[in-house]
Amino acid sequence: MNTATVGLAAGMALGFAGYFGGFWAFLLVAVLGAAGLVLGLVLQGDADVFTRRQR
Repeated sequence: MNTATVGLAAGMALGFAGYFGGFWAFLLVAVLGAAGLVLGLVLQGDADVFTRRQR
């Protein structure tokens, strides 16, 4: 899947959560989606959050 498709799916999921579940469901889906994104980037190797940079 390309980035536009993933963005479309995420936007639709947030829209459905907001419409059917209200604000708190929207917020929960947004927070869990962001956490999943960060975890996915770390596991994929695109984000390195566990090592310190040497100056």
